[in-house]
Amino acid sequence: MMNGANGDAASYVSRMTFNTDKGDCMRISRVVAVVGMILILCGAFQAVAQNAKTKKLSIVDQAKAYCTSTGGLVELRNAVYGTNNPEQDWLWLTGEESFCQYTLAADGSRIHLSLQTLYSTKPTLAALAYYAQVPWNGQGNGNPASYYCTQLGGAEIGATDLNGGGWVSSGGIDQILEACIFPDNSTIDSWGLFYHSDSIIRGIDLSTVLKYANPYAAKK
Repeated sequence: MMNGANGDAASYVSRMTFNTDKGDCMRISRVVAVVGMILILCGAFQAVAQNAKTKKLSIVDQAKAYCTSTGGLVELRNAVYGTNNPEQDWLWLTGEESFCQYTLAADGSRIHLSLQTLYSTKPTLAALAYYAQVPWNGQGNGNPASYYCTQLGGAEIGATDLNGGGWVSSGGIDQILEACIFPDNSTIDSWGLFYHSDSIIRGIDLSTVLKYANPYAAKK
């Protein structure tokens, strides 16, 4: 009788151990499956973020390549306030912008515009201002290009301040650039814009390189 009882007890313990091990295995399997799914989702999110970053960078690279392929020179410029003061007193601001500079071989004149403005296939206020050739109203007792920029709804750094300001390049011919910035952040140099209002081409006729075509051409 004792041997039978011991056998039954051993069999019971064995079954309990088997069932416990089986339950643990199932729980472990579920945990592994959940962890695996989390890792897969994390990898997917990282891939999407990396693709978005790569796409963003590729657009900038394409704009730079387009600038150089159309005869331009890519320049990185920083926003600086107080450029009418000694250089050691300049205030370097946080703004940074990549420009494309075009030079007209015939007279050495230049025009600059931001890569964003150059490469946009959609209308920008800077491109529309260039195309429209709105006559200067003659108002203002100072830099006519700055006043013309204001007339069109744009703004310059320090344009109405005796301290001055502009977009500064560490190299190149034009160290300080007076750029007209519009509310949509499209940017073009003020003098090039001003001269073009009187049909004077500086650097290049931008209608030949701007990705956004002149909407007023058919009306002229």
